[in-house]
Amino acid sequence: MTPSSPITLYGIANCSSVKKGLDWLRNQNRAFVFHDFKKASVPEPELDAWISALGWEALVNRKGTTWRNLPPDVQAQVQNNPSARALMLSHPSVIKRPVIDWGTTSKKRFTVGFTPENW
Repeated sequence: MTPSSPITLYGIANCSSVKKGLDWLRNQNRAFVFHDFKKASVPEPELDAWISALGWEALVNRKGTTWRNLPPDVQAQVQNNPSARALMLSHPSVIKRPVIDWGTTSKKRFTVGFTPENW
């Protein structure tokens, strides 16, 4: 089914998972928009939609360098939607990447991370 709105890939240009996702979309001849949230910030309405659809736990990358470099007390404060949202807005690199908005069909569909078999 062809989405009625464009695919948007959110991430950071130098991230290896984002690069793989961009290459995959190009190889599939899929039209898409790339939103680099390191340069253009994390769009708050979209972040709220991601949290609602996926849950904050799926979005906060606890294995990444950004998370590991946060002070333990900051890490401990991330326990719910509002605290995770605040962290992701202040430290966009903590967001697991890429986040994909596959466009609108009957409803919006989001995925996080690059997994070709799920795409």
